Amino acid sequence: MTASDVQPVLDENDALRLLRGGEFELEGRLTDASNTTLRGFLTLDGVTARCVYKPIRGERPLWDFPDGTLAGREVSAYLVSRATGWDVVPPTVLRDGPFGPGACQLWIDEPEDGEPLVGFVPADSLPPRWFRVAAAQDDDGLPYALAHADDPRLARMVVFDAVINNADRKGGHVLTGPDDRIYGVDHGVCFHVEGKLRTVLWGWARRDLPPDAIEVLSELAANLVGPLGEELSEHLTISEVAEVAARVNLLLETGRFPVPSEDWPAIPWPPI
Repeated sequence: MTASDVQPVLDENDALRLLRGGEFELEGRLTDASNTTLRGFLTLDGVTARCVYKPIRGERPLWDFPDGTLAGREVSAYLVSRATGWDVVPPTVLRDGPFGPGACQLWIDEPEDGEPLVGFVPADSLPPRWFRVAAAQDDDGLPYALAHADDPRLARMVVFDAVINNADRKGGHVLTGPDDRIYGVDHGVCFHVEGKLRTVLWGWARRDLPPDAIEVLSELAANLVGPLGEELSEHLTISEVAEVAARVNLLLETGRFPVPSEDWPAIPWPPI
């Protein structure tokens, strides 16, 4: 496989098998990432696909998250995503690699002709069925708006982010795959026991959750006291797993999308 080849379409089980057992060939580093983030190839039984590899030894220390835990949080986000059935996180595993253990995630190729779902738009030209989230200006002082589409795929991501307490849902962390699915990436700063939800997807704040989200959350609550809770406990503390369940129950009690907190910045920086 070369840089010009198309990423193969793999079902979830095949992707996980490749991620866990494929032979690594590193391609390069994603220099915009704050932690060491490497792109490479995995090959197994004649199948080759790109991946993103984040070694634990390359994690930058944070004041509010314990050292060496970000990779496990990436995997935990995938486990919750899989349990919802929404599959908003690409297949992700914890495995050994060229620089030691780390999170390994299937690479998502975005189509060149894909329509953006999040971004800055001229303040007087908001696209139809888009939500305005925050005011902004360009370098010349012209008014812009941070906004996102009113898309049910994004709405599911908002519920998912509220469950995992995502502290960093930037616009650049929302990808559109070739199968027209919406994927979220970069979940290293999630699952904190304190409320830290920061996102650019505030358009549904205070609105009622759709019926399908209520159904998924109800199933998730039951799953958290069973197999999912056991899986998460391999990567998270007992308190962190308990807080996942508490956030699910709160969403079910209110029946509404979360609202921005007044106690911390509600939008990550940079937003995109």
